[in-house]
This record gives sequence, structure tokens and C-alpha cells, in this order.
Amino acid sequence: MSDSLDLTLAVFAKTPLGQEEIQSRSMGLSPLVRRILVLVDGKRAHADLSALLPEGSNIGQILSELLERGCVQVMAQLKPSPAAAPAKEAGADQAPSAASPDGESRVLNGLPPATSRSLKENDMARNFMINSINAIIGQNMRVSLIHDIFHADTTEKLREVYFAWENSLSNTVMGAKRLPELRGKLFKVL
Repeated sequence: MSDSLDLTLAVFAKTPLGQEEIQSRSMGLSPLVRRILVLVDGKRAHADLSALLPEGSNIGQILSELLERGCVQVMAQLKPSPAAAPAKEAGADQAPSAASPDGESRVLNGLPPATSRSLKENDMARNFMINSINAIIGQNMRVSLIHDIFHADTTEKLREVYFAWENSLSNTVMGAKRLPELRGKLFKVL
């Protein structure tokens, strides 16, 4: 595998061996690894598959195992979102969270203090984030992200899940196209 390959931006597809493994179960994959193998369809990227896992699961480790075993292959590489590019250049494995000084100063710095937002604005931001994911990516496609957004009951918590929301949208053609517009609308209440 090439060192220049960024698995976080890869779109995966099953290989013939992966198709055979789904039928035969001869490799003894764990249930979680097998579940991801079943979900790999040539359209879902790293972030899409990660959203389908229970919290705390390591999608990178699972995909690496499937790649090493020859069950999946990389079909395409997505372009990094503008917000994620500086993190990749710095050698970070993930986009910085809103809680990190770099992430907050870079993207969320221009927003009013979180304490100045009302409960109504929090509800509006939460609903906007959930509705945009459901409309652009599809119902039930980012269940863990929707869960995190739904349970973010303060502006600070919503800002923490902002980067996951942005990353999910930027990994789709429609979402990447509409992200500047959606970000502008969201920032009015976030």
C-alpha cells in the first residue's frame, strides 16, 4: 500500500475475495469487521462507514485489516475539505475539533461567544445540522453523527460536532457544492 494513500479520503469497494468471504465466512472476521465488509459498496468513503459504527470503534483499523486481507480495495480518493486540509498538512489523523485551539481559531473564531446563544438558536442549529445531513446524504446514513448532534444540548457541544458535520457533507458531491451556503446559514445560529 502506498504511503501517499490517505484512507480517510478513500472510497472502498469489495474485491472478489471480499464477495466470497461474505458468502463463506472462511476468514473468521469479527462481527464488526464483517459488518463493514458487507457495507462496503464502492460508493461509501471512510467517513460514511465510520458513521455506521458504534461510538469508539476504529474504522481505520477495520479498513486496514480488510485491505491487508484483500477483501476491499480503494476505488477513488476524495479531495480533502478546505477545513481538513491544514490538519492533514500538520500530520494530524483527524480534522481538529472545535475544542482544539487550532480548529476554533481557524473556523469558529468569527462566531459570537457560545454563551451568547439562546436555547432557540441551539435548537435551530441542531435541527439545521440534522436536516442538512438527512437531505443531502440520506436518512439513516449518518446515524452516529445524527445521534451526536441530537444530544448536543449546548452551543459548545454543537460546535464540537461541527467538524464531523462539515466532513460528512464535504465527502459528497452535493454536500461539497452546497457547504459554503450551508455553513453560512448554520453560523447565523451556531
